[in-house]
Amino acid sequence: MKPDFESDFLWGASTSAHQVEGGNNNDWTQWEKLNAAALAAEGKSSPAREPNNYLSGQAADHYHRYEADLDLAQSIGLRAYRFSIEWSRIEPEPGRYDQAELAHYGRVIAAARKRNIEPLVCLWHWTLPVWLSDRGGWSKRANVKHYIEFVRTVSTALGPKVKFWLTLNEPEVYAFNVYMLGNWLSKRHNPWLYFHSLGNMIRGHRAAYRLIKAKFPEAQVGLADDNIYFDAFDRKWVNRIAAAIGTLFWNHLFMDRIRKQTDFIGLNYYHHVRVDYWRIRNEERYRSDMGWELYPRGLYFLILNLQRRYHKPIYITEHGLADASDKHRAWYITESLKQVKRAMDHGADVRGYLHWSLIDNFEWDSGFWPRFGLIAVDYQTQTRTVRPSARILSQIIQSGRIE
Repeated sequence: MKPDFESDFLWGASTSAHQVEGGNNNDWTQWEKLNAAALAAEGKSSPAREPNNYLSGQAADHYHRYEADLDLAQSIGLRAYRFSIEWSRIEPEPGRYDQAELAHYGRVIAAARKRNIEPLVCLWHWTLPVWLSDRGGWSKRANVKHYIEFVRTVSTALGPKVKFWLTLNEPEVYAFNVYMLGNWLSKRHNPWLYFHSLGNMIRGHRAAYRLIKAKFPEAQVGLADDNIYFDAFDRKWVNRIAAAIGTLFWNHLFMDRIRKQTDFIGLNYYHHVRVDYWRIRNEERYRSDMGWELYPRGLYFLILNLQRRYHKPIYITEHGLADASDKHRAWYITESLKQVKRAMDHGADVRGYLHWSLIDNFEWDSGFWPRFGLIAVDYQTQTRTVRPSARILSQIIQSGRIE
């Protein structure tokens, strides 16, 4: 019987440096210290009411435990690992690059390859060195040159060992929360800076793409982009128009500008929005611990939309849920993969699925309480435990079939 997924399909999981490494000193760690008490006061349940929940601290100590974590990834059968480079480690001061930290990430890549795990390296996942944040971060066009030099330094050091590069992670989510809403970091509610920062990230991506491809023509360069599945309640024409506007604004505004400077599309999917005039009418049959609707069918429509618009290979670079009790994760993975297969049967060129996340992680302004990992982490002892849902995913990987 023919498998649902061929043997070269890239199965993996993802993390980001700030969320799992621990011991970071960047603009997020500073923001955490200033806002932990206020975030705890807004918490709706314990441990969300504890200020320490919002301090990343040692996180999952992945910086020191990456080999053991990759052993667990290998035991599940994962063949790919997406992780990010912490910019503040590489360039703690303007123009001073830490060779020891570059060597550390070289060892992470080597450790993955030793286990036959393909490393996908993300160059920027939301954190900035303090000195760059103080200079305005992505809101200042003059700072794009610092990103380009960072990319040049990292790609020169690690490039011979890396096939897949992701220049940026979810630029719209970052810019929307930092500048449009003013919820994160800058606390600056400024729609102009939202669009200006996106423009600067587009410039940064284009330059990074050209730089890496010039050095390593065989490298595959893209980015991880958050897509929301917008659909229309009752298919009313006004709702269809609203859903189309949402899709264009959120899913395509950035990607349309870089379509010639990307070898693949990294799709991150978490949210579904069913529009009914000014209201949202989702089915809400299942929710994650964070209250996000679990809607597997959205993957099918998003994949086909991306394929027909851009004609690029697609890797699902993030897809998961906060589920501390692990009651929905196996169902969600299985049903979502059915939708991926359905899209592939309709001609979509999907080449990989990377779950978010490999291990439990620090979830930004929500802190430690959301549990996204295929592998559970006891933050008191740093003990790892493979969740039962990860074993279900492992069976799918081994058989190539969705039961």
